[in-house]
Amino acid sequence: MTGAALPLHKYQRDWFTDREQHKVGMFSRQSGKTFTTSLEVVDDIYEAWSRKKRTRWVYLSRGERQGKEAMTEALIPHARAYDMSVDMLEGEFKSEDGKNVYKSLEIVLHNGSRVIALPANPDTARGYSANVVLDEFALHKKSRDIWGALYPIISAGWKIRVTSTPQGKGNKFYDLMTGTDGLWSRHEVDIHRAVADGLPRDIEMLRTGLGDEPLWRQEYLLHWLDEASAWLTYDTINACEAQELLPFDGALTVIGNDIARRKHLWVAWVMQLIGDVLWTVEIVELQDASFAEQDRVLDELVEKYRPYRIVMDQTGMGEKPVEDAKRRYGDLRTEGVILTAPSRLNLATIFRARFEDRKIRIPAGNQALRDDLHAVRKTASLVGAPRLLVDEDAGESHSHADRFWAGALATGAVDWGIVKPAYTPVTPPGGGPESRQKMNMRPDHSDDMRRGHSINPAVGHGFGRRTGAYG
Repeated sequence: MTGAALPLHKYQRDWFTDREQHKVGMFSRQSGKTFTTSLEVVDDIYEAWSRKKRTRWVYLSRGERQGKEAMTEALIPHARAYDMSVDMLEGEFKSEDGKNVYKSLEIVLHNGSRVIALPANPDTARGYSANVVLDEFALHKKSRDIWGALYPIISAGWKIRVTSTPQGKGNKFYDLMTGTDGLWSRHEVDIHRAVADGLPRDIEMLRTGLGDEPLWRQEYLLHWLDEASAWLTYDTINACEAQELLPFDGALTVIGNDIARRKHLWVAWVMQLIGDVLWTVEIVELQDASFAEQDRVLDELVEKYRPYRIVMDQTGMGEKPVEDAKRRYGDLRTEGVILTAPSRLNLATIFRARFEDRKIRIPAGNQALRDDLHAVRKTASLVGAPRLLVDEDAGESHSHADRFWAGALATGAVDWGIVKPAYTPVTPPGGGPESRQKMNMRPDHSDDMRRGHSINPAVGHGFGRRTGAYG
């Protein structure tokens, strides 16, 4: 079919009736891009049925939830509008090496054609030969790796549909939209064109409600603004870099610990509070380290710096490390934080405030750290508060912003609503900062002593790398 079964606005009809093999579209938020693309998928299946053939589509979304929403709120209603029966199946998809398993959602239509929804990543991208939809492709993690795995499959004659709002210039979607080749059919619809073509939206209300001019220009006017979506801009980061960091002299210290076992980094960020400024003392990073090794390294840091507060990522695999740390260091000194969307936003907001007020110091010239701090992105949300995403295509670190969250947790130890133990620096008679450091007079650790727990320094850890303040 070339005519839609449902009424469409002009810009939607333009997208729907364009049946080029390679098609990419940049659309304003709330303009119905998923609705229209899903309608084309169903129409293509109906056309195949009319020719007594079957076809297959794979819907790659940035997560399982988004894929399920596309299936249940768009694809299935469209199929029923075409009077096609639909069966929905849940299953699993295994990577070629068998190491990773992903949830899949599949609908089977009455002619045997199928639509499979999967979270987008390099494993799932190379798993099927089919027509492909890449939904909100600019938000996909490792978009260039996904594209490298995907394109050899669809180049065999399958159709591909790529849609998104812009999210800066550091991703494959930017390359596709701004290319000058004649291969791709390119569509661009900002909020003004959508409303002019009949979309019922109050532009001024949307702009006022969003309350963020850079985000408005990106999400609704389709501007390529890298810094608009960055939670910490490079200018903000640059302003807090120090060529020389203050040496540790026994000041009050805190440790933020982001926990990972494989793929991502385990990071412990030690900061000391000098006046009202948090200074980086040491950043330790481990890759593929065992939990025992992580414990030994954290023990070493606690022994060396005697922090008054250790704030750790308790999400998922962090449950046991946090439980063990509380047993070793005491409940008053150790805090576990489950990183939900609201707690991440709260911590990230406090972290950013430190940078904006220039009350934090980080080492200059550590590009991996800079990339991580800049990799966290904000995107508009229908419920008001921005959502935070990680741009894993940005920079060379590709560490899932693990350093960012370790720093945010450390900052939270000072600025968040965490109950803090009383702390009074003690200077031995006739001593100053040097003697205080030598004697390691830190907060009262009688709680640990009452529990009968010792702190054993790590020796000879061989995983990953350990960096001082200058990385």
